[in-house]
Amino acid sequence: MTLTPDQIVAANKANLETLVGLTNKAFAGVEQLIELNLAAAKAALADSQSQAQAALSVKDAQQLLALQASMFQPLAEKAVTYNRHLYDIASSTGADFSKAFEGKVAEAQQAFQNLVDNAAKNAPAGSEAAVAAFKTAVAAGNNALESVQKAVKQASDVAEANYKTMASNALNATKTTAKKR
Repeated sequence: MTLTPDQIVAANKANLETLVGLTNKAFAGVEQLIELNLAAAKAALADSQSQAQAALSVKDAQQLLALQASMFQPLAEKAVTYNRHLYDIASSTGADFSKAFEGKVAEAQQAFQNLVDNAAKNAPAGSEAAVAAFKTAVAAGNNALESVQKAVKQASDVAEANYKTMASNALNATKTTAKKR
């Protein structure tokens, strides 16, 4: 199978569009990360100011201990929220890249399948068994790739569920600890 200049130009154009799209998505993820960090820094600065003012108004050790205990839970909640947002940004950007990769793999598989079909049509007489064996091997390879993609997706889903459970448990533990004080 010979590629024409128009097909080569079209393939390069499609690849360039994919690259530009992924670059834009990567920059969008970085922008979200910067916005998150700026918001967290502003909130930390405001919290520090209010905590310093509260600490200056403390009159005895009992009030200081109560103040410290009251600050712990909101701090833990903010940390969990920050990490959740960070995870959401990373997983969203990663999903965009995965989707693009899966699309390119599907295109490559289809192009290879077309090449195999074309070669099978033009195979010399008497080579039917070899062509059938080759097609079977290609199908097995495609099935194996699909199985790996499904396993990776399932593992990713399990990791995401575990992360959410861990974050929820950490938040609940800080609430329980704060209530005991």
